[in-house]
Amino acid sequence: MMSSQTEIFRNKIEPVANEESDMNDVLNSDSDRSGSSGICGHLLTFFSFLLILLTFPVSVWSCMKIVQEYERAVIFRLGRLLGGAKGPGLFWIIPCVDTFRKVDLRTVSFDIPAQEVLTKDSVTIMVDAVIYYRVFNPTVSITKVENATHATQMLAQTTLRNMLGTKSLADILKDREEMSDQMEAVLYAASKNWGIKVERVELKDVKLPTTLQRAMAAEAEATRDARAKVIAAEGEMKASHALKEAANVMSESPSALQLRYMQTLTEIASEKNSTVIFPLPMDIISHFMKR
Repeated sequence: MMSSQTEIFRNKIEPVANEESDMNDVLNSDSDRSGSSGICGHLLTFFSFLLILLTFPVSVWSCMKIVQEYERAVIFRLGRLLGGAKGPGLFWIIPCVDTFRKVDLRTVSFDIPAQEVLTKDSVTIMVDAVIYYRVFNPTVSITKVENATHATQMLAQTTLRNMLGTKSLADILKDREEMSDQMEAVLYAASKNWGIKVERVELKDVKLPTTLQRAMAAEAEATRDARAKVIAAEGEMKASHALKEAANVMSESPSALQLRYMQTLTEIASEKNSTVIFPLPMDIISHFMKR
């Protein structure tokens, strides 16, 4: 059991790790092709080191930086990317030459505002959802897109409208989990180039127009009434068959009818009422009917 769970976890992690390594290779090759920073860059770096030495040990505090366990630092030296992301923990920079940006690796939840969508069967509905995403490659999320978080959120809104526009209202109400999985796959395919991993998408609520709600309620009520009438008719039919069989049994045994009379009198006498019943044998009544 533990081995199977480990294998599933490894299968989920390996694609993200492979994509991260591929993107890092691309960035490293780009930085290698860009060449060195030139003579001016070397001079600025030299004077920065000289300034650090002259102001030591005060300058140590401006060179030492710390990032948390859930953060990474992307360092730029003279505007060029310096290796991969640093952290967590302590790292060093050169003042006046290096700049860095922190990237949070924790999962972020974003509530997609209610979107007005026209479905395939021409029904206008309001749908809102929530997405969970995180940065899996800090370097790419900084260098490949201006604002990866904002871009992912805007992409989620447009994807929600586009996908629901190709579905009918019945499909949206019935296959919400399947649509969430499809939306998650589409978002990840687009956002992985920005270093963003979309982990989960959930449709929160589907708001129908008031007139449509009334029409659906009337339809459901009519369906329930029709089902109730069918059940009542089936019960009447079964009761008639039972009464027919009981009449056949009593016709074969006249004493059974008398016993039935006595049982009915017992049931009536158990209640507090002033009803008086005089049972007459059926053979007497039948004698007068023949005349």
